[in-house]
Amino acid sequence: MTPEEVGERLVALLTTDQAHSGEVIAGVSGGGPGHERAVVDVPVARWWEAAGSARDPAGLGCDFFDWLSAVDELEDGFTVVAHLWSSRRKHGLLLRARVARDNPVVESVVDLFPGAAWHERETYEMFGITFARHPDLRPLLLPPGFEGNPLRKEFVLAARVAKTWPGAKEPGESEAGGPAKRAPMRPPGVPDPNEWGPLKGKVPAPERPERPARRERP
Repeated sequence: MTPEEVGERLVALLTTDQAHSGEVIAGVSGGGPGHERAVVDVPVARWWEAAGSARDPAGLGCDFFDWLSAVDELEDGFTVVAHLWSSRRKHGLLLRARVARDNPVVESVVDLFPGAAWHERETYEMFGITFARHPDLRPLLLPPGFEGNPLRKEFVLAARVAKTWPGAKEPGESEAGGPAKRAPMRPPGVPDPNEWGPLKGKVPAPERPERPARRERP
């Protein structure tokens, strides 16, 4: 099956009646022929159903669970993403669902794909997304007592402020000296050390090199 046919097949399986028409959207992504794959967006309430239809041999036959994670969409919530593969039919499926930021809950697919267990645990602690019915939703990577979800975009990367970051980070930030080419840029999640942390209010403004005076044309 082509990626287009895979997406159309799953849409057909999930929209057998007019009441659900239009709530499942299929597309294709990838790097050209041989690398393309179907992408299907489903409502979060139908996440488990979509994964089950994809796994069903009478449906798409995606018997292999590849990976699951999430994307922080800021005010739009989170996109939960899973990649499934059919080892017999040799086609893949990227399944996506959007969950609300104020109550990020999606149904676990561990009963369909046992290999999803630690992927859901990692996504739970890194993004704060709860997987309902997961049999053992406990921290996987972070130390006991860790507060916050490191892969949320509002999470503050405190280590970048608490101690000097080694090496050159941006043009003008190298500790080796030399004139600054432009004002340093902070990656997402890295606060201004003059506004947050032990050096709050103590960091002088960066010096800007003076521009040479323009010579008048003769």
